Amino acid sequence: MNRKGPRVAANLVVGAGGSTTLNGSSSGLSTPPDRLRFHKLRTEFGAILIGGNTARNEPYAKTPAPLIVLTHRPLSGPASLNPTALAWAMPLKSAISQATAMYGDLIIEAGPALIREAITSGLLTDLYLTLSPIDGGENPISLDELLQECEEISREEVDRTLFLHYRLAPNGD
Repeated sequence: MNRKGPRVAANLVVGAGGSTTLNGSSSGLSTPPDRLRFHKLRTEFGAILIGGNTARNEPYAKTPAPLIVLTHRPLSGPASLNPTALAWAMPLKSAISQATAMYGDLIIEAGPALIREAITSGLLTDLYLTLSPIDGGENPISLDELLQECEEISREEVDRTLFLHYRLAPNGD
């Protein structure tokens, strides 16, 4: 595939029953192999984009790249302690455009609603999906629905954790 412009990827962990959080945080679904891959993957990007709910509930006090938080509220939670954090109140498409102009390649580490919006709007080039063996949790999603516009390009299983990489065709507008 001949790709023009920066890479815009998303990373998401999903539990065995389709849950995206456990006790209010995705970190409860993460396994040791997932944490290793997560930290390695994010070093490939110039900036990280998250939503306000992720900023309030996930450990984003420190990141290896500038952190962009899409929110209409003042920063709170762990992300408010991150010296690189920027709060942007704008539509996702505008935020991605501005972030890639400023930082180059961008990774979205948000919840499924923001990732689904990025997929259906044709804003992603890649999706990294971890299927965790951990069961239980909240906020279940339909993987079939999430992945309908995605083409699987690789899969690897490490200690019962399945890592999937999908390619998406960016929107031509």
